[in-house]
Amino acid sequence: MKETGKADGDSLNLALDCMKSGGVAVLPTDTVYGFSGACDLKKQPFLGTDERIRKIKGRGEDKPFIHLIAKPQDIFLYTDDPIPESLLAKWPGPLTIIVKLKEDSPLETKLKTVAFRCPGDEWLRKLIEETGRPLYSTSVNRSGFPVLDSADAIRSEFGGEVDLFVCDGDKKGAVPSTIVKVENGKIVVVRQGAVSI
Repeated sequence: MKETGKADGDSLNLALDCMKSGGVAVLPTDTVYGFSGACDLKKQPFLGTDERIRKIKGRGEDKPFIHLIAKPQDIFLYTDDPIPESLLAKWPGPLTIIVKLKEDSPLETKLKTVAFRCPGDEWLRKLIEETGRPLYSTSVNRSGFPVLDSADAIRSEFGGEVDLFVCDGDKKGAVPSTIVKVENGKIVVVRQGAVSI
């Protein structure tokens, strides 16, 4: 595993190389650390990072990952669902919105609905933008175990399984994103997290 500090001058380029080559990285977000890899897109080389993250985490196929996007308006590349302005106004930030994928969505997936988040971390948004596709994100832990909130614990547990760790210190007490979906024009909270809805 390579490691770099988020504040290091080459951290973005190292992360970009990892994402574009189909690697899996532990990245800091505006909430907890996340396993990330570039999403698969139709008509683009298949990277398969979804399967790698599932294997590392020990996560079943029935639990989808959050898809991180660079700009709030990017969600409309993937869905035709109307999203209340009150929700979009909370982006960038720790809010995840579940939507139905449109027929011509560029995502290569069997899913009918996908969870998107535009993170509040500027470094991370820049990485997503330069990667040119959304990034998968899921908390750093084995399935069924607590989320790891210290850099040392992440190194110890996953140092031999991921390609890159972008360290931004410990994340003690960090709260994951709030997850919502819109049903019949109403906002339904799936998981209450860092943003109050």
